[in-house]
Amino acid sequence: MIITISRELGAGGSEVARQVAEALGWRVVDNELVDQIAARTGLSPAEVREREERAPGFLERLIRMLTKAAPEMLTPAAEHVPELEEAHLVQMTQTVVEEIAREGRVVLVGRAAPAVLSRDRDAIHLKIVAPKAWRVEAVMARLGIGPDEAAAEVESSDANRKRYHEQYYERDWNDASYYHLVLNTAALGIPHTVATIVGRAKTLWPHETRERRVPPPAP
Repeated sequence: MIITISRELGAGGSEVARQVAEALGWRVVDNELVDQIAARTGLSPAEVREREERAPGFLERLIRMLTKAAPEMLTPAAEHVPELEEAHLVQMTQTVVEEIAREGRVVLVGRAAPAVLSRDRDAIHLKIVAPKAWRVEAVMARLGIGPDEAAAEVESSDANRKRYHEQYYERDWNDASYYHLVLNTAALGIPHTVATIVGRAKTLWPHETRERRVPPPAP
């Protein structure tokens, strides 16, 4: 049993994940996943985040296409282009996500988990969203920056996450059908969002969630 939470920057996805895990008595995996990948690859957590968001360059994409089309045409040197380093990082991320999923009773944040675990029948995939203006205000408050800089952060994050899913998984990050539920925290509020997810989890896995009453959302 695993709940994956994809989220738009500033929509409160990490806080939703934390509260859902607490209500269910499950483990939440957010930044810890990045730390695990960093430890296995020898990179710093910051480097892992930066490389996961970077789209491969033209040469890397060309080598990848050639590998799929006619692997016998590649020279030994071509097999060791920088693209392989990025491919290794993606593969390591997939491995860690799959290992965490096997443990069960986990709320997992980010890392393209809906794509990695698309065939896992014991997983539900959620996306936490909010209007851009609402997210910009949240980023301004959290980072202490102005509206223009916050808007740039939001736009860059959206573009990077969309590109990552398309490049490595051929999935549309913005496609609602990619998820079981898409929840708008600006419309619902964090408490209602958490209660919706917890209720769904308890319906699906009644024997795998501890009995803990979730406080009703404020009217």
